[in-house]
Amino acid sequence: MKTSILFVTFLLLSIAIFGQQNKKDSIPNYKFSVSTTWLTFANFGEEKTNTHHYELHFGYQLTPKDKIGIKVTTWKLFAPMGIPLGDAIQMKESTFFSGKLSEKGIGLTYQRMFWKGLFATIEIIPLMKTYFDENKKKLGNGFKLYTTYHVGYHIPLFKNRMYIEPQIHCNYWPIDTKTPQSFQVEENKWNNYLLFEPNLYIGVKF
Repeated sequence: MKTSILFVTFLLLSIAIFGQQNKKDSIPNYKFSVSTTWLTFANFGEEKTNTHHYELHFGYQLTPKDKIGIKVTTWKLFAPMGIPLGDAIQMKESTFFSGKLSEKGIGLTYQRMFWKGLFATIEIIPLMKTYFDENKKKLGNGFKLYTTYHVGYHIPLFKNRMYIEPQIHCNYWPIDTKTPQSFQVEENKWNNYLLFEPNLYIGVKF
């Protein structure tokens, strides 16, 4: 997708331009943070393929290297989540669900800093699923345990008051229940994981 190409370009430019800002000279330390993904600002385009993806992350800095948090998220899927990024770029309507899947959840996150701005994060989010047919009629509910594993780089901005975190993550959902048959047919064509998804978190500290 064009948005993925633009994102990767922006990610590389971000590291090149702002990488030198990660210095220790009199940078204030803040205990709390609020952030979101760039996808929160990308909910445009045709309704049929609009995922209405929104996230909020609330973080608390336990130590200079350890941060815990709460993540609130919601999105609507028009196709299986396990479609690899390479296939998603050329995604055909034949891979779409005969309806939409709405997922919402609140989960826990843990981030560990390793070297300068390099970090790893794990996010565990129980998701409540609601299925709708093409006429927006509710078909049923289900449950998904969604986990993500991130590696990225923390780039402080404006004396550490704001930051961006370009990152790559792998997603895995070991539990996925009560999927209607019409949706399960499409889900069965793909894995219950997605590898190497690029992302960008944007946040503020206080």
